[in-house]
Amino acid sequence: MKSSYTKLRRMLLVRTLLFTGLAGLTGYGILTILFDGILKDAFAQLIVSLLTCLGLSDVSARAWYARIFVSNKILFLAVEMTVLFAVFFYLSIRRMIRYLNEISEEIHGVLSDSEASVMLPPELEPMAQELSELKAKLASRKREAAESEEKKNELVVYLAHDLKTPLTSVIAYLTMLDEHPDMAPGERIKYTHITLEKADRLGELINEFFEITRFNLQDIVLEREQLNLSILLEQLADESYGMLSEKKMTCAVDVEDSLMIYGDPDKLARVFDNLLKNAAAYSYEGTEILIQARSGGGRITIVFTNSGPQIPQKKLEMIFEKFYRVDDARSSRTGGSGLGLAIAKQIVELHGGVITATSDSMHTRFIVSLPVQAVQEKR
Repeated sequence: MKSSYTKLRRMLLVRTLLFTGLAGLTGYGILTILFDGILKDAFAQLIVSLLTCLGLSDVSARAWYARIFVSNKILFLAVEMTVLFAVFFYLSIRRMIRYLNEISEEIHGVLSDSEASVMLPPELEPMAQELSELKAKLASRKREAAESEEKKNELVVYLAHDLKTPLTSVIAYLTMLDEHPDMAPGERIKYTHITLEKADRLGELINEFFEITRFNLQDIVLEREQLNLSILLEQLADESYGMLSEKKMTCAVDVEDSLMIYGDPDKLARVFDNLLKNAAAYSYEGTEILIQARSGGGRITIVFTNSGPQIPQKKLEMIFEKFYRVDDARSSRTGGSGLGLAIAKQIVELHGGVITATSDSMHTRFIVSLPVQAVQEKR
């Protein structure tokens, strides 16, 4: 970037040399041409006359003139050139001060969200480009923050509304069970089971509230150790039976044995749990979710494949954004906080990995690529 200011440096150098030369030539011209040339006799006569008026004789006045002006000619030349250089230097510095004022005004415009374009003199074009880039980045981040805040507020409203439904049902069924102690055992079991389902859903919604708060108030910190990724994925599949059975789905695991990785087991388990829940939420009933893991080239690739409706490319590009949900029409069962995939992406990237998604008319795949030996955290 330093080379971008070559024009400015060259201009300042030329301006400084020019002013120095002008100061020298002007001083030399005034002293040698004007006073030693054109005004030589007149200037000398003027000084002698002034000294004579002060009471000196003509001879003494001429002697003092020679002693003061003729003998110290070089000193007068130096003083004169210094004064002239100071004047010319001030004129040069005034130009620099104008540059700084213009830059300050443009920076103020950037910080105040002014829509005006950054305008600086041609020699400050690199600075203008940098300020324009900074302005664009700040505007982009502000838009993203505003959109994120809007999405979060919408989700809070949705979740608050959804809390009412299961809570009302829980209260209604518990009231009915309390008011009818002689209810038939079969009906009591039925309504107790329904109440438990509604209470579970209420718990999920409350957890989503806490999830939104945690994601915004704290950073994710990794606690790394050597872990067996193969066992982690197999345990995840085994524990998903209850969740998948509701849609008559199954989960198959096809992973290499003893895939070892250096990472945070709890955080990685959260990544894969989020991917599995997302796959289950958007899969057709009675289908299978396939979890695959292979190693190669110093990395481990984990793929979650589910059978469900195709995700449009535009939505696929935004699927890892905070508070983004694939379903436009919110569903009480699938419309989560939109944080699961955003958190998964953050955890994967903290491990030095990459997470992507693909989707076609038959399958949707989430691919996680992790380095076997993840980069150590900075202490």
